[in-house]
Amino acid sequence: MLIQLVTQHPEALPRILQSTPTWVWGLFAGLLALGFSQVRGRTMSLLRVSLVPFVMAGFGAWGMFSAFGNAPHGAMVVGLWIATAAIVAAVVGMGRSHATYDAATRSYAVPGSFMPLLMIAGIFLVKWSVGVELALQPPIAQDTSFGLAIALVYGVFNGLFAGRAARLWRLAFNAPVPARAAA
Repeated sequence: MLIQLVTQHPEALPRILQSTPTWVWGLFAGLLALGFSQVRGRTMSLLRVSLVPFVMAGFGAWGMFSAFGNAPHGAMVVGLWIATAAIVAAVVGMGRSHATYDAATRSYAVPGSFMPLLMIAGIFLVKWSVGVELALQPPIAQDTSFGLAIALVYGVFNGLFAGRAARLWRLAFNAPVPARAAA
């Protein structure tokens, strides 16, 4: 409906953008800053490596529960989101990481990538679009096929983030323990 509305009535887009609460644009700016921070290679701690997937999983959960938590099919939609995220995370997590782990400093050297930025922007835009769609036609939250489609999209995004983190966690888990200096 949103895409159809904007393509057939492009004059509606400024009104939709203006009707979006200001805090949403602040959140988007913060998420973009987080994504841009990953464009350059950097050294990261385990906590920092873990932060993005947890933040994005929280954002996904918020999106799922706020949109479909009260729908009769809400449990099925949330279950599909979790299952999709778990499957994608398992597949992506088995891949090879381009980062390196230094056990002595307990830090990662992570090459820069635009992929996290694109995924963060993608999750935000899906969440925003779903919110607009639900504002324009609230009964769509009761449409099982709509809910399942959104669950799949969120699940793929969240699984990609979690799988990337799992590859990095695996580097730390498999790293040799550094020798301790004699006292």
